[in-house]
Amino acid sequence: MTHDHDLVLRPTEAQTAAALAPPPGRTGGDLVVETLRSLGATTVFGLPGQHALGLFDAVGRSDLRLVTLRVENNAGFAADAYGRITGEAAPLLLSTGPGALTALPALAEAAAASAPVLAISSQVPVAGLGGGRRGHLHELRDQAASFRDVVKSVHQARTASQIPSVVAEAWESALTAPHGPVWVEIPEDVLRSETHIPQVTGMDATPHELAPRPELTAVAAHWLSQASRPVIIAGGGVVRSDASGKLRQLAERLDAPVVTTFGGKGAFPWTHPLSLQSWLEDRHMTDFLEDADVLLVVGSGLGELSSNYHTFFPTGRIVQIDADLGKLESNHPALGIHADARLALQALLETVAERRDDHAPERVRMVLEDIAARLADQDLALEQSLLASIRSALPARSPSFWDMTILSYWAWSAFDAQHPNTMHSAQGAGGLGYAFPAALGACVAEPDTPVLAVSGDGGAMYSLAELATARQHDLDVTWLIVDDGGYGILREYMADAFDGRTTGTELTRPDFAALAESFGVPAATTTPESLTADLKKALAAPGPSVLVLPATLRMFAPTHL
Repeated sequence: MTHDHDLVLRPTEAQTAAALAPPPGRTGGDLVVETLRSLGATTVFGLPGQHALGLFDAVGRSDLRLVTLRVENNAGFAADAYGRITGEAAPLLLSTGPGALTALPALAEAAAASAPVLAISSQVPVAGLGGGRRGHLHELRDQAASFRDVVKSVHQARTASQIPSVVAEAWESALTAPHGPVWVEIPEDVLRSETHIPQVTGMDATPHELAPRPELTAVAAHWLSQASRPVIIAGGGVVRSDASGKLRQLAERLDAPVVTTFGGKGAFPWTHPLSLQSWLEDRHMTDFLEDADVLLVVGSGLGELSSNYHTFFPTGRIVQIDADLGKLESNHPALGIHADARLALQALLETVAERRDDHAPERVRMVLEDIAARLADQDLALEQSLLASIRSALPARSPSFWDMTILSYWAWSAFDAQHPNTMHSAQGAGGLGYAFPAALGACVAEPDTPVLAVSGDGGAMYSLAELATARQHDLDVTWLIVDDGGYGILREYMADAFDGRTTGTELTRPDFAALAESFGVPAATTTPESLTADLKKALAAPGPSVLVLPATLRMFAPTHL
């Protein structure tokens, strides 16, 4: 009698021959590459360093596409965007010590935004492990400790035979909800040494599905069906789990208004009669949400920005769905459902009763009118017109990436993303320099789609080296730099808080257009009046381009103080 598992374990004659006679000259680096290819990777990001040369040599002998950037942190941002756009784990190749540590801010952003990044770093030789302080180049007492509190999981291989399993385990972790960055370490001598281990084939690292508990979704469905004023807050988890369609079905079945967090932009149609858009930094919206008798929060932890700086105090019941167990009830008591947003919304659709509320669209319209009236009293036509110009010029399906700058803060609340997974910013961890290198990663992910990056002049200085990357790989990115001569938002914050003093916020900066031209990247200076036409022209032209907009912008008045 033959059992199924006997058939699975029995190798073919070809597999046996290949195992007995693997190709000569293969190294531990080849095992990494073979595992990545077997798992489905086609593209890797990073830049070489002395300890990682064995890994990069193996990549160079493979059919993997290597996208090299000029700074490790920027390579991390590019991998982050590639992971967000494709939903695949994005390999990020780093070298030991300073190279690895330079990528920490990018991995922190990937963690905050649940972007699947597979960071693979070299380590000092095996003999130097364990904190013995042997004085190896780039030696740290415990390199992994620097990353353990930032990434989702840490994986270490100390022998060649461990490499395929360690890389596959990390891949599975990165892609299991909630997605996130993971860390892999392999010593230099293991990467460089010849190996007789057979070629890696047929690796499986299928992510685990995180389904909701049915007794919890039954209670949630009952509450929502019986609610008088249900409201839905849709966060980034809806976008990451590709659940926008299910969100819309549920909102329409319940006649429940929907507001998206800044990380959830595009998860619900901006002009839908039930759309509250994204005006979470407004007291009118905060009051509206506090009045809900049942609040369904999907894929959001209701953190600082989503709660109008922790001034949101709900009065009704809360149902919170999140794949990140640590975010459940972290800010407010709730019926916490630990699950992937798509699976949880599907469970609610299967159990919730339809309810009708003909007044819901009118209540939505009234709160949006109140917000518009508040803004109209603040002389902010320039800022609103710039967002309208960008929206008019940017193709609906084109991704946009926004740095930490005043126009981006406006965009979180006021920009219509039009489609899910097309608007991304660094608001998760809040680091400068995200937009341009992330946009480069998106260009690699979607090579036939123009991509927009928006930075201030301060943030742009973090990423100028990547103009060479954009030119080298001929990536179809347009970089809009809003030049106000300093860290504009910090200048505004300091002036308000410290009697007009703005220490450290004024910047000497280059002629950005001339600098871009020196890299062989077409550049021009634009104006608010010509921005739409100039952006359309730049986005339509193949390859990279830069537009510089000299402008000093203002934020709308806060309502949380």
